Amino acid sequence: MLLLAAWCVASASVRAQAALPDEDGYDLWLRYRLVSSPGRLAEYRRGIHAIAIDASTPLLQSAARELQLGLSGLLGRPVTVARNANAAGVVIVGTRRSAAIASLGLQADLERAGAEGYMVRTMMVRGRQAVVIAANSDAGVLYGAFAFLRHLQVQGSLASLREVSTPRIQRRILDHWDNLDRSVERGYAGLSLWAWDSLPAVRNPRYRDYARANASIGINGTVLTNVNANATVLTAPYLAKVAALAHEFRPWGIRVYLTARFSAPIDIGRLKTADPLDPSVRKWWKDKTDEVYRAIPDFGGWLVKANSEGQPGPQDYRRTHADGANMLADAVGPHGGIVMWRAFVYSNEVPVDRVRQAADEFVALDGKFRPNVMVQVKNGALDFQPREPFHPLFGAMPKTPLVLELQVTKEYLGQDTHLAFLGPLFEEVLDADTWRAGRGTTVARVVDGSVDRHRISGVAGVANIGTDRNWTGSQFNQANWYAYGRLAWDHQLPSWMIAGEWIRQTLSNDPQVLAPVSRMMLGSREALVNYMTPLGLHHIMAEGHHYGPGPWVTGLNRADWTSTYYHRADTIGIGFDRTATGSNAVAQYAGPVRDQFASRATVPDENLLWFHHVRWTDRLRSGRTLWDELVYRYSAGVDSVRGIKRTWEGLAGRIDGARYREMDAFLGIQVREAKWWRDASLAYFQTFSRQPFPAGYERPAHPLEYYQRLRCPADRTRPRCDGV
Repeated sequence: MLLLAAWCVASASVRAQAALPDEDGYDLWLRYRLVSSPGRLAEYRRGIHAIAIDASTPLLQSAARELQLGLSGLLGRPVTVARNANAAGVVIVGTRRSAAIASLGLQADLERAGAEGYMVRTMMVRGRQAVVIAANSDAGVLYGAFAFLRHLQVQGSLASLREVSTPRIQRRILDHWDNLDRSVERGYAGLSLWAWDSLPAVRNPRYRDYARANASIGINGTVLTNVNANATVLTAPYLAKVAALAHEFRPWGIRVYLTARFSAPIDIGRLKTADPLDPSVRKWWKDKTDEVYRAIPDFGGWLVKANSEGQPGPQDYRRTHADGANMLADAVGPHGGIVMWRAFVYSNEVPVDRVRQAADEFVALDGKFRPNVMVQVKNGALDFQPREPFHPLFGAMPKTPLVLELQVTKEYLGQDTHLAFLGPLFEEVLDADTWRAGRGTTVARVVDGSVDRHRISGVAGVANIGTDRNWTGSQFNQANWYAYGRLAWDHQLPSWMIAGEWIRQTLSNDPQVLAPVSRMMLGSREALVNYMTPLGLHHIMAEGHHYGPGPWVTGLNRADWTSTYYHRADTIGIGFDRTATGSNAVAQYAGPVRDQFASRATVPDENLLWFHHVRWTDRLRSGRTLWDELVYRYSAGVDSVRGIKRTWEGLAGRIDGARYREMDAFLGIQVREAKWWRDASLAYFQTFSRQPFPAGYERPAHPLEYYQRLRCPADRTRPRCDGV
């Protein structure tokens, strides 16, 4: 009878959960559903009755509206603005200038909060318990309001609430690779959000929701246009459209930036040159920048891709990157703007190992940029691979503030289809030790300016956002947007904590959801690395769209656009020799890092084939030969994804049906495509290794020629690759 009773209770629970209303993901992590824990709900209802805030500015008005919306949803009853800040259960909100805050003796906490930070705490105010949200600026109050709502969404206790937080990086920016025709380069979530044809007249409410979501995770800037820039956006009609977007974003603390096409003086300015040392060109950029600031007084500045992949730049005129950047810096400087000059450059002539080229060009320019120029550096020296060693520039330019560029959209990581939570990737890069100024000179400390005491700092994430109802193409891809923002605010947050926050706010606070989904997310990126590019393999994706395996790609216009250029497989072994006997790319790192990567005895297995050409029969740390280790890693990746799919299937009924089914379908695709990756790659590499498959492992289901004939469309509306 006891077993029967337990079964009945469990069945009733599942039936209740199955009745969860369908959701489409539009609300992201700002769902504000009624608190599910009866104990916490009772605690919140006892302790929160109203909000006291002087909403006299746009940012404070945003904070007030968000608190009303969030608290009303979480508590299941209306929460209004109080007339009396001394009443019980009031959330007191304001800057240190407001009378309600100034009298509370919070000076020490507010000093720690800094210019943009906040403090949130439960305390006694005139004999009554209150929650206080205070900051030194309106933006800080807004961030504090979101932090308080996040604490309630994850069902934290009011009694223990005491948080002081300040951003470690000043400019926390999303880069949109959006074109004026609304296509998105490396976008997998529909069209660009920016409806240029209807702006400035039509202000889509989604613009506000976009800014609100960014503000909730501390992002404070957005670059609206593709780094492969179109000068048309700098014309007067388009500046009016940009100004309309800036107006929508401003109440949420979001500043607008634009990409500057270096040839704009020729393209739209009727000049015959774009030489950065030509007085007429310098005047043109000054006048254009002044025009931009008249339309958008809080314009953030320029992002520039120059002399890379066919883009125009100062080298067209035998000038340096510093010459080009400084010209633009002089134009925005009087307005307080900055220039972010991308270091993603490589020569059309392919004279040396491509991963060397950025450092070869930029290290010599260290100290030659204006103080308001930041050099924007990708996390690795190649191109957003599933795994790369950190970019050597982070340990080589102490006189120049560097912006860390991360890709949130998963160009090489399964795009919208595969689950790959990028928190661990971001954390891996941020925690990497450059050793430039001794142990502990991490990439994070270089980027936040604390190592070299730079007065400006920045981080940029290439956005994964589009017009899809769920914003990011896949529900799980929302977690990468969230993780980027949280780590941009505080690079010391661990991935497991960020994943937990996202799950609790977005999916469920149910422990039977939290634990398994956390395991799924935290293991997903390593699983993907294993079934795509294990042991330091890189850039072996299919040509052009970078979706699906293509280790056989060769014969393109550029050698360094081919897969064979990077893996260099032959009958002896596989891998790119970047030691002193090869390209010597290891020499671009500080001594301890160089020595670690250069030695077969100390290089991590994860980067082995990035730095070394290894014999197929060599033994690795595992005791397996290189060939057997490749088979093991590829197979482990497939097995991991199968396990993730089974875990998700076990959550049926605990997540609303619409989102459950969507994620389940994507995971089904991922299982098939992980096997495709494994089988195609091993079938190809076996033609070089000539080694048998070790016992107990699945062999490719088809001959190599079958996989080489498969075509994977770049069009994301197709559910999967043909024939897989």
